[in-house]
Amino acid sequence: MPSLLVYADIILALVAIYCVSRLIFSSPSHPPLPPGPRKLPLIGNLLDMPNTQEWVTFARWGELYGPISSVNVFGQTMVVVNDAEVAKEMLDKNSSIYSDRPSIPMGGELVGWKNTLVLVPYGERFRNYRRLAHQLFGNSATMKAFHPVEEVETHRFLKRLLASPDAFSKHIRKTAGAIILRISHGYQVLEGEDPFVTLADEATEQFSHSTSPGGFLVNLVPALRHLPDWFPGTGFKKTAREWKGTLDAMVNQPFNWVKQEMAAGSAELSYTSKLLEGKQLTVNEEFDIKWSAASLYSGGADTTVSAIYSFFKAMALYPEIQQRAQAELDSVVGQDRLPSFSDRERLPYLNALTLEALRWHAVVPIAPPHRVTEDNVFKGYFIPKGSLVLANIWNMTHNSTIYHDPNTFKPSRFIPSPENNFSPEPDPRDLSFGFGRRICPGRVLADASVFISCAMALAVFNISKYEEDGKVFEPDLKQNDGTISHPSEFRCTLTPRSEKAVQLIQAEEAL
Repeated sequence: MPSLLVYADIILALVAIYCVSRLIFSSPSHPPLPPGPRKLPLIGNLLDMPNTQEWVTFARWGELYGPISSVNVFGQTMVVVNDAEVAKEMLDKNSSIYSDRPSIPMGGELVGWKNTLVLVPYGERFRNYRRLAHQLFGNSATMKAFHPVEEVETHRFLKRLLASPDAFSKHIRKTAGAIILRISHGYQVLEGEDPFVTLADEATEQFSHSTSPGGFLVNLVPALRHLPDWFPGTGFKKTAREWKGTLDAMVNQPFNWVKQEMAAGSAELSYTSKLLEGKQLTVNEEFDIKWSAASLYSGGADTTVSAIYSFFKAMALYPEIQQRAQAELDSVVGQDRLPSFSDRERLPYLNALTLEALRWHAVVPIAPPHRVTEDNVFKGYFIPKGSLVLANIWNMTHNSTIYHDPNTFKPSRFIPSPENNFSPEPDPRDLSFGFGRRICPGRVLADASVFISCAMALAVFNISKYEEDGKVFEPDLKQNDGTISHPSEFRCTLTPRSEKAVQLIQAEEAL
């Protein structure tokens, strides 16, 4: 057993942190910190921090303290931003000092997600990851090369829905994984259980829990990671080791598969194969390719799943919106073929529906924290170096002064009409994918995936509330905890719109 000196060191460290924070934050030479809940000695606002539905608590702080509020836990300042314009001014216009990531003890350090794009510190590796991703699908023009893959994999999604409609949520997840793995590694998923999809789904779910502000106490009190494994309350260490194994497998197994395919001369063109082809790479270069490829999946698959799942829930709840979108599809595309990306410009209501799916359910309710790299005075408030800035995206996309009746799914809010005085409400994509230099590099890919899934599904299926023995099951509007938040589980009924729709679904996919 370790000596009492171990515990004495921990206690002394906490006291030192408290004393230093008191010296810094009570100094009259600085403007005040943003307002927030009253702090207690030593622990600060530890007891104020929510362990579930953080976005709801943070939104309440916005009502009490204004668009910028702050808390402090054991000397760590956290700034919560509840207003979109404030977030843009702070994180976009001042991105040179607001683009670092903090060390997240559980998810980042112990599990290892610090090597992926979402948590990699701001610096050369971060810039290299983004440069590599931007080359392939950083804008609509480069994304066009992947439209055929999106269309053929979504067509396969329709076939799975027809064969087993009750398993629609599993089909959504499988299709999102199939698209990302095809683009990132040139891998075509197997029907039924696929080992790479299963592995990646486990890892991304673990990411969501291990990086959530309230998910593990060690994320709020980093000193806990130094306690011995036998000490009560350190079960998170065993969990971290297990989850690290899942993450390492998710990163290495598809990467090694690509290298084997390339050696055999049978590799499909992909992000990974393109970057590996004909090059003698250093260890660092190979590391960047491997982890940035894994970042595409971890950053895109689960978020896309959440957005498309929320679309299905919305269609079950709002049949009149579904009918309007289907009428537009029938008018523009007809009923003799499936919609494609070439139709997108002529489908304004369906585009608006895609935007509303992103706004109505905030996939990432709280943006991953930005770490401030130098002292800053913002709107009269002192933001100390090392502060963590948490943007409450859920609150921004549900602000009733910006989005009328925000809890209602209403695509027409994005279309100029007399109803909104010909002034459509702001594009939620400016919020949903983050801010500044940390904005999601796969946002164009995500937007494309949500659009084509909505278009193809509505072209051939009617989506309605689930009914059994005369009882209608009403979906609720709840969403689950986690950095990546999913709508609460629900059931719905999927029926082909016509015999012609069945024929279109069963036709061979053409890539």
